[in-house]
Amino acid sequence: MSLERPLSLITGASSGIGAEFARQLASLGHDLVLTARRVERLENLAATLRTRHDAQVTVLPHDLAEPAAVRWLCGELDRRGLQVDWLINNAGYGVPGTFDANDWATHADFLQVLLLAPTELAWRLLPGMRQRRHGRIINVASLAGHVPAPAGHTLYAASKAYLIRFSQALALENQPRGVHVCALCPGFTWSEFHDVTRTREKMDKLPGFMWLSASEVVRQGIAAVERGDAVYIPGRVNQFIKTMLQLMPDRLALRLSARQSKRYRNTKTG
Repeated sequence: MSLERPLSLITGASSGIGAEFARQLASLGHDLVLTARRVERLENLAATLRTRHDAQVTVLPHDLAEPAAVRWLCGELDRRGLQVDWLINNAGYGVPGTFDANDWATHADFLQVLLLAPTELAWRLLPGMRQRRHGRIINVASLAGHVPAPAGHTLYAASKAYLIRFSQALALENQPRGVHVCALCPGFTWSEFHDVTRTREKMDKLPGFMWLSASEVVRQGIAAVERGDAVYIPGRVNQFIKTMLQLMPDRLALRLSARQSKRYRNTKTG
């Protein structure tokens, strides 16, 4: 680390991969800004990290589905004199069911959290990183952004594909200024994600070798952004899946995706 105590902003920090980023970055000597909706979880995590790692931890709870959330968050950073060195765009979730099974407000909130919020955060925080000639941005994407999109969770793979391409362009634009950008693309990861989407029972039927722990995903993600990797897929199984599906003819890959999606996606309409 080139800074004595870098400051990391982590979205979706109350659980899963986001909370694990907080733990690992605090152990590496970072101070933190944590944001998510669940205040009590954020406060408990912050208290633990202050005690265990002597980290300065600022908790700024907010719902990124609100269009003004990022402007408010960055305003609070400015008001407190906090300069962000690492941005971890992790907040996200899935909307189960087919596209027409949910109302537009549900989709609009999803797009705000997974597309607009991370893009705006990068736009607002990137100039300071470039000026200081040091910064790291990790956009938590997914293996889903590399492979044919299944039925169900219609917008999920599309949003992750966007984050991958967005990260590639940002990486090329900013690496000469000391700012590394990486799209971290985990596959199946042990977290609350599948509990929220009500697919836990189906997901638990998948073999254990297809899963990674959040700690391993984060460890590899931190190493990848430090190396300057614009895109990184943790886990050899996930890397193999991506390569295999990309080598297949599109029609065959889509057919395989359709067959597998029935096993672990909620594809019901209405």
